[in-house]
Amino acid sequence: MNIDDYIFLSKDFFNTGGMVMPPLFVCALLLWYGLGYRFWLMKEPKSMGVRDMLSFYQENGDKSARNIVAQAVQQGIELKKSGVRNLRRHLDAAFYNYEKEIGKFSTLIRIVIIISPLLGLLGTVIGMIETFDSLATMSLFTQSGGIAGGISQALVSTQMGLAVAIPGLLIHSILKKKQQQIEKDLSQVKELLCSQTVVHYSRRNTTG
Repeated sequence: MNIDDYIFLSKDFFNTGGMVMPPLFVCALLLWYGLGYRFWLMKEPKSMGVRDMLSFYQENGDKSARNIVAQAVQQGIELKKSGVRNLRRHLDAAFYNYEKEIGKFSTLIRIVIIISPLLGLLGTVIGMIETFDSLATMSLFTQSGGIAGGISQALVSTQMGLAVAIPGLLIHSILKKKQQQIEKDLSQVKELLCSQTVVHYSRRNTTG
């Protein structure tokens, strides 16, 4: 099959699905853009635990981190070294951008996952209405497809809605778990840095 055949089949598929196919196609584009962005953002694996990572960057001062948690650790260490007052408040402000970034497009993805099956259901209802209209007038074949066209539209639109929603739901669940793990790691980084600061000040006061 050449490219013209694929274009013809795609047009035929869209025409068969009826009026809900364009919004379903837009939903698919938005969904996979959001999923792709989130996957790219969180794709770098964590090479070590948070405690080990904190010790490693405190000892080596490596600036080549690509993982979100590692970047946050480096920024937290720099804030700690700068001797800012109320370190926890500064860490919360600094890490807010990381937490905001890893949650980006999450709401959009959830909305698309909810809307897509509903659009497919709408296409099913429209197709069945056409089918019953054709039965009522005994029109097996009409300009819009008649009984066969109505049933085909109902099935294709339902299929498209589920084809958009189901993979999106599965991948979104996986990325959501990864997001939650990163949020826990960021929280642990803040706790460890703040506890180190408290220990440092208590030791300094004791020796003074």
